Amino acid sequence: MTQRKRVSPSSVMLLLLAVLFIYYLLSSMGRSDQVTYYNMCQLFRQEKVQSFTITDDSLQATLRDGSTASCELSSFETFYEDMNELVEQQAQAGIITDYDYTADHSTNWLQVLMPYVMAVLAFILLMNLIGRMGGGAGAAQDKMAKFGEARVQMPGRGENRVTFADVAGADEEKEELREIVEFLKEPDKYLKLGAHIPKGVLLVGPPGTGKTLLAKSVAGEADVAFLSISGSDFVEMYVGVGASRVRDLFAQAKKQAPAIVFIDEIDAVGRQRGSGLGGGHDEREQTLNQLLVEMDGFTANEGVVVLAATNRVDILDPALLRPGRFDRQVYVGLPDIRGREEILKVHARNKPLAEDVDLKEVAKGTAGFTGADLENLLNEAALLSGRRGQTTITGQTIRESVIKVIAGPEKHSRVIPEHERRLTAYHEAGHAIVMHALPGQDPVHQITIVPRGRAGGMTISLPDEDRSYLSRRYMEDEIVALLGGRAAEELMLGDISTGASNDLQRATSIARKMVGTYGMSKRLGNVAFDTGSDEVFIGKSMGHTRPYSEKIAAEIDDEIQSILGESYRRCTELLKRDEKQLTAVAEFLLAHETMTAQEFEAVFAQTDGQDAV
Repeated sequence: MTQRKRVSPSSVMLLLLAVLFIYYLLSSMGRSDQVTYYNMCQLFRQEKVQSFTITDDSLQATLRDGSTASCELSSFETFYEDMNELVEQQAQAGIITDYDYTADHSTNWLQVLMPYVMAVLAFILLMNLIGRMGGGAGAAQDKMAKFGEARVQMPGRGENRVTFADVAGADEEKEELREIVEFLKEPDKYLKLGAHIPKGVLLVGPPGTGKTLLAKSVAGEADVAFLSISGSDFVEMYVGVGASRVRDLFAQAKKQAPAIVFIDEIDAVGRQRGSGLGGGHDEREQTLNQLLVEMDGFTANEGVVVLAATNRVDILDPALLRPGRFDRQVYVGLPDIRGREEILKVHARNKPLAEDVDLKEVAKGTAGFTGADLENLLNEAALLSGRRGQTTITGQTIRESVIKVIAGPEKHSRVIPEHERRLTAYHEAGHAIVMHALPGQDPVHQITIVPRGRAGGMTISLPDEDRSYLSRRYMEDEIVALLGGRAAEELMLGDISTGASNDLQRATSIARKMVGTYGMSKRLGNVAFDTGSDEVFIGKSMGHTRPYSEKIAAEIDDEIQSILGESYRRCTELLKRDEKQLTAVAEFLLAHETMTAQEFEAVFAQTDGQDAV
């Protein structure tokens, strides 16, 4: 149904004012011979008027020199009182030969009062606009009060709530939080033992691992009020607003107790005080101070629990992390293979999967995926199936979606010169051959020279198992695999390209961590030279001094270069040994653009490849 647009009173008054103003201008516009009332009286006194006629509020005069003049009269009575005696004298003397007073000598009160009417309307319009903008001092104060209120989100309770059943792949994390749920449900059981529930629980982990979902599930499982707010909602340009919102947040929570307060991305407001170039951010630090005070201000058994989530726990203020505020930290990490399978089952509830889909196999090939990645994977598969007109999601569609999530969509329309295609083919073939030759590396899943994202080609390897720790041998082999593209370019084409820039950056980063962080250098020994945390504040690192000498720094650089040099030598030897396979893979890519794992293994079966050194 079409809604009729309501016209505001201020718009009507503005239109009326404009019409009156235009009318006044038009009515005031005269001819070129129009003069003022004073000048017209002067013409009479100078005996220059021969005849005249008055009609309503207008006087038209014919002068003795043959020209004409006219003027507007505010009222006939005024002219009569001022000039009638003079007019009669000049008429008797023959100076004025003819004059006429029209019977209707009424005053045009509209024109007389027009300026006053316009002024009144303008005043009314101004007051109306001021009222709409602020509504007076009381409304302005009310708006400022609302500005200081916390903009919390309170998801619905009851049947639509999120529970632990909706969270998969985080069994240990749910057990950590189950105590809070039980306390909120049955506080007496713990109070009798003299126990108190933690005031705050900090959920720590990479983005997309389900920290926010876990917090919602705690509130849903206990069926209590859930007040959610982002850390950035406390930060404003106006002084004192953040602290006001913190006070309001906890006031709302206490009114609705038992309740859970959830602060997402708490690092936005909880960063270390006094950090950064020139000191800290005063408003943000005041907000943090108020948060610290509020968390100390309520008792542990008051029925309010604070949950917070962050992926940068290293930058939080230590005062937040002490017992009595955030008593417990729960790490929500990447799901393992069993966790990924459970997550896939949750997101596949409302999706029609084909009979050939094995979620366990999908979980096996998605090591390193977060819960958000897995949800996106199944959604991409559903979208792809819809574009193809399929009624179910097949295993092939899911496998294609895995590659798309990892590397991005294919760009078949991009025109690539033949010499670049050849260079890319040998580059990617070099990566694949070296990965196959190294026993500890992940198996090759797919090789392609079709551009994806910013990459001109890609060699995709998927791990068979999850890794919690990386050995020195594995990291050395990883560097060798990364250098395979550059070594193949130089070996087979006699030249190198910029296509290996990202490979070199990753290889150098691994070597630097081996030497500086993990103590894997044979020359320097079991010493960690890096702190292990990145400097995230501008200016914090400006006054930072390295905990080692310039001599040690030079030795670290030498050791990194030595690791990279030895890895490049090993890589070249492997490629020379398997040069036939390298050429066969490159030629296959030039002909077909994409090579599957089965086709890649078939190359070695045909050429009788040897084992890795």
